[in-house]
Amino acid sequence: MTVRPFPSNSGGPRNDNKGMSLTPHQTAPVDLVDLSVNTVRTLAMDAVQRAGSGHAGTAMALAPVAYTLWMRHMRYDPGRPDWFGRDRFVLSAGHSAILQYSMLHLTGYPLPLDEIKNFRRTGSLTPGHPENFVTQGVETTTGPLGQGAANSVGMAMAEAHLAAVFNRPGHEIVDHRTYAICSDGDLMEGVGHETASLAGHLKLGKLTWLWDDNRITIDGTTQIAFTEDVEARFRALGWHTQRVEDANDIDALDAALQRAGDRPDAPSLIAVRSHIGYGAPNKQDTPSAHGAPLGEDEIRLAKASYGWPTDDSFLVPDEVRAHMGGQVERGRSLSAAWDRQMASYESAHPDLAREFGRRLTGELPEDWDKELPVFDAGSALPTRVASGKSLVPLARRLPELIGGSADLAGSNNSNVESPDFQAASPEGRNIRWGVREHAMASAANGMALHGGVRPYVATFFIFSDYARPAMRLAAMMKLPVIYVLTHDSIGLGADGPTHQPVEHLASFRAMPGMTLVRPGDANETAEAWRQAAQRTDGPTVLVLSRQALPVGDSESAREAVKRGAGVVVAESGETPDVVIVGSGSEVQLARAAAEELAREGVAARAVSFPSWEVFRRQPAAYRESVFPPSVPVVAIEAGAALGWSEWTGPCGSVVSLERFGRSGASQDNFRDLGITSDRAKAAALRAVRACSDGCCGDGK
Repeated sequence: MTVRPFPSNSGGPRNDNKGMSLTPHQTAPVDLVDLSVNTVRTLAMDAVQRAGSGHAGTAMALAPVAYTLWMRHMRYDPGRPDWFGRDRFVLSAGHSAILQYSMLHLTGYPLPLDEIKNFRRTGSLTPGHPENFVTQGVETTTGPLGQGAANSVGMAMAEAHLAAVFNRPGHEIVDHRTYAICSDGDLMEGVGHETASLAGHLKLGKLTWLWDDNRITIDGTTQIAFTEDVEARFRALGWHTQRVEDANDIDALDAALQRAGDRPDAPSLIAVRSHIGYGAPNKQDTPSAHGAPLGEDEIRLAKASYGWPTDDSFLVPDEVRAHMGGQVERGRSLSAAWDRQMASYESAHPDLAREFGRRLTGELPEDWDKELPVFDAGSALPTRVASGKSLVPLARRLPELIGGSADLAGSNNSNVESPDFQAASPEGRNIRWGVREHAMASAANGMALHGGVRPYVATFFIFSDYARPAMRLAAMMKLPVIYVLTHDSIGLGADGPTHQPVEHLASFRAMPGMTLVRPGDANETAEAWRQAAQRTDGPTVLVLSRQALPVGDSESAREAVKRGAGVVVAESGETPDVVIVGSGSEVQLARAAAEELAREGVAARAVSFPSWEVFRRQPAAYRESVFPPSVPVVAIEAGAALGWSEWTGPCGSVVSLERFGRSGASQDNFRDLGITSDRAKAAALRAVRACSDGCCGDGK
């Protein structure tokens, strides 16, 4: 392996430990850098072997890359993992989590050696893939290939935007880089290409991807499926590209990273030729080195090839601990210098500093929702239009709101009063994502993780299929991303079944941590934006109509969204005979059915039910005030019935759509596919009869 002393201008300690020995019995000189790299390799082998599963091979290959990046280029403070001024590191090749855990441990993060030994064990701080909600120092949750790379683009976008908004001459308080280690799989996945294309267009010069070109996949070599000229592709996408022919050549890695940092006009791809399972004589450069323990015999052979004691496990030489642990003091100095810079900034630009601090904490400003509209009852408006009329004034008072649509801004009503976010205008807040739903949602996760901005994204509800992997991770990481998903049902009309979501409401309601809000009118939509803007513990989906919906009372609308469900037509008498419930465009059908039943002497209640998740969080007394025990419930939904039984119980029923839609006018689709108030009324009468026959008993 090609190694050299730690450079004096690197900001870290020099390598002055020539001639030290690995053990008292080994007298051959060992270079400190070499020793550190091999410590990372052996920790990876030992941890995976002890766990009985994992991916040591990539860590063995990339240990020199991680060492060079973390020890010579990245700015971070292990004692303050959330220091805003740090560089961001994303292990997009999340299967090699043990590589990141080893670096975190050795550089002084709060990750003790026992956690390395407990790799992949229940309750440990070292799960099988990096999870930012488990391990300090992990920026994002990765594993599904391509996601981390896409997150890194969003992080770089957030940095560029905040730098343009807040930096002033002599006060560059936002000035950090984003690095990602990517595998072949990351670059094969479509989202990797989508976000690389976007990053090149935006000229994100503070973004560097290190591509682990090990030429091995689980099924064989990359030649079986991946033979393109990757560097040529990235150059065509507007990236600066370099190649390091040997991952063990730390001089070359160091120089390549330096050159990447010198290109402010383009993101950088560094292709690094590595050897998976490096040093394991029988498994290096084979698929068997990818996703399984090497075995005790092979580990001994690999350690022998490094000149390492073959019978010691989880060995961290004192010299390595002192050398790599020096990052604690270096990090403390870096973050303290940034603190001083911030103090100077506060003195020179107090208003900007206060606003910057507010954005970092996520605190909402005074009267932030003052301009949200109240729509006139009795009018009619598509909820997608009401959304746009709510977003624009909200964005005036919440300048951290930044986002846009996947080439559907006019349909989604997702633009705000701002320039576009472009390479020449990074201060802009309207992001033109292009037809890249997956990249849009994944990069929005990166923006939310970065901090200082509040991302929202928009597309048709049906195209959430393309964004779903990123939305799922947003829910897992509890990121407050807002999704504006319009054209929510068969009501969108003649575009037909390819564009008409049927199963999507059920699928997002089933996603843990996701809050779905499907407002029934314009006033519910305005309140939905108010609630989404306040939410900090997870993502919110706003599901909106293309067609106009009648506008109801603003106070009842606000209550329905704030509490998840609310009564919009009250029954005569103390207790209803039946409750008819819907969300979105179906609220008007529930209302019409309840009013018709009332005229026939049936005490019917209509309920708007925009959010199951919010309703579940309400006290039992409130839930029972909306859905009284022993009263049958009939739901109406222009989609699959799956899940509604939680609310309808054994005596109720669901008027639903258990097929794909069709091309036709909105009103014709609802009528001909049976999503009507007449069907809801008939179902309600059946439920009342069933309840009178004893179905309801003492409770649904």
